[in-house]
Amino acid sequence: MPNTNPLKQIVIKQKKGEPVGIYSCCSANDYVIEATLEKAKRDDSCVLIEATANQVDQNGGYTGMTPADFMAFVKEKAEKIGLSMDRVFLGGDHLGPLTFASLPEKEAMENARELVRCYVAAGFTKIHIDTSMKVADDDPNERLSDATISRRGAELARVCEDTYQELLKTNPDAIRPVYIVGSEVPIPGGAQEENAGMQVTKVEDFKATVKAFEDAFAKEGLNETWKDVIAVVVQPGVEEKDAGCTEYDRSKATDLMASIKDYPNLVFEGHSTDYQTKYKLRELVEDGVGILKVGPGMTYAMREALFSLAYMEEMMFHGTDVETSHFIDVLEEAMLEEPKNWSKHYHGNEAELWFKRKFSFSDRSRYYMPNPKVAAAKEKMISNLRKEGINLAVLSQFMPIQYTKVREGILENDPEALIKDRICNTIEEYTFASHQEKLFD
Repeated sequence: MPNTNPLKQIVIKQKKGEPVGIYSCCSANDYVIEATLEKAKRDDSCVLIEATANQVDQNGGYTGMTPADFMAFVKEKAEKIGLSMDRVFLGGDHLGPLTFASLPEKEAMENARELVRCYVAAGFTKIHIDTSMKVADDDPNERLSDATISRRGAELARVCEDTYQELLKTNPDAIRPVYIVGSEVPIPGGAQEENAGMQVTKVEDFKATVKAFEDAFAKEGLNETWKDVIAVVVQPGVEEKDAGCTEYDRSKATDLMASIKDYPNLVFEGHSTDYQTKYKLRELVEDGVGILKVGPGMTYAMREALFSLAYMEEMMFHGTDVETSHFIDVLEEAMLEEPKNWSKHYHGNEAELWFKRKFSFSDRSRYYMPNPKVAAAKEKMISNLRKEGINLAVLSQFMPIQYTKVREGILENDPEALIKDRICNTIEEYTFASHQEKLFD
């Protein structure tokens, strides 16, 4: 069928025993988005880019972009790079009452319905429906039941389906969305507790989630739409955290992973896969996780590249009259002036907090990159390095992988090219694991 979503190939190939999946880039950062698109073009592959409910919503989210704005943002970059939008999938992550949870159900769900409507109307074709969070009039002392979660989820799926049918009237070639249900992960942005617990999803809980959602979709008259649900979010035993990650141990997830074989139309979606090794990522795909979500792992690589450039700048212009950017210091000042984006996530004494603001794997510094002072310092650093040309000695010292590529003539010795190539080091761990180029075989 011409409107069939190519992401369904993940399920088809997985059920044939082929370890094929896709990584999902959860970021709105320019360098990260450009790196993913450029990598997909070089590999003749594809890319999945997702915006979270707090990043992008009908009111602009913290990025200031609506779903239509984000679509235009990605499309413009893809066109400039020369990558067909047929190879670009856009997804919405944790779509539901997440950012409206302080409101009672009626108002929270009204906002959530408008949220998903905006995503589908803008042409997003992968929708993660997440209604797992409590709203203001839910009992704070009672676990939110599967029945309530799935009922709210089906309500949102109904809006998605109706919106897609409207979209077809103006765009008959619009690809059908696929849906992801369930949530076994910290809230978008990362866990806030210092020692947040993490347990592999129990098989009975996974199966109860599937049954509850399938029943709720049927009650909503969405039996056909249920066929477009391709994945369920579970916790396979991985978690990104301040000190790195909880590494995947397939022996602890054996029963969970075996249970997906009971569902011919479903795979698992794994969140917080940041900082797993490429071999652990490949094991996840081999074991049934068809979608690997990554967020701070990408911007952490970008931050590493920016710090490397800042160190190069200081070394190259030491003792000269060139005014350097002091990028690292400017970033620190911005984070201290506005601590709301890191204070709930970082714990420790002043020395430990100083270190975490710069080097924590949870990478809260990503929220400060758009800060005008930080952005100006970055531009000044790039300008200084471009005027002089990056000295190969400091490039070798601070970015040895990129140094080798520059020497071999396969990478331009330009600050922004170096930043994106450093991000690609991380992307390549995911493409090694996912074999996503095979989705278009």
